[in-house]
Amino acid sequence: MAKKGKKYLEAAKLVDSSKLYSVVEAIELAKKTSTVNFDATVEVAFRLGIDTRKNDQQVRGAVVLPKGTGKTAKVLVFAKGDKAAEAEAAGADYVGQGEYITKIQQGWFDFDAIVATPDMMGEVGKIGRVLGPKGLMPNPKTGTVTMDVTKAVNEIKAGKVEYRAEKAGVVHTLIGKVSFSTEDLVENFNAVQEALTKAKPAAAKGTYFKSVAVTTTMGPGVKVNTAEFK
Repeated sequence: MAKKGKKYLEAAKLVDSSKLYSVVEAIELAKKTSTVNFDATVEVAFRLGIDTRKNDQQVRGAVVLPKGTGKTAKVLVFAKGDKAAEAEAAGADYVGQGEYITKIQQGWFDFDAIVATPDMMGEVGKIGRVLGPKGLMPNPKTGTVTMDVTKAVNEIKAGKVEYRAEKAGVVHTLIGKVSFSTEDLVENFNAVQEALTKAKPAAAKGTYFKSVAVTTTMGPGVKVNTAEFK
């Protein structure tokens, strides 16, 4: 197990690991205990009461953070004809077909998200093994396989983040940067929490939000009191 640095250990002393903090308190404490010399990302981890081995208990989707992510995402769109022109007009950074398939196969990844029209998925599928592990594969459930490329590009540029429950039922996502105000981070947190609430599988029984923690890049985790969730 890797040793924790002196800054981390000092910051961790400010966090009571036995306490469940309100969302506001947790975010303020996470900001306060950020130990890096750059504008760290603020992340949240939700451990859900689901069994990901069952198809009827999968949790996956996307949500537009009302206060953005702190960076403008670069978007690659796979489309042709009128839809390619529409993507360019919407502000996509890269628009094309086979030439980008080849570039990605050669190791190019100068983008943050991919949108594809349904008729292009046969081509995009050729690089699915490369995109999948990086979380970049377009999917209808996250709104990235669509004919409405304008909406898709605009949402990603506005701060759309995707979420997916991992094997243990944990959903990790970012909610902004340490430089954000507490109020903005709380608003983004609430947007994610509400999206996950709506995404609760009907087959999931018992407590849905098992535990939640807020953290920053290389900072200590701060547990959130889920009893205050709507």
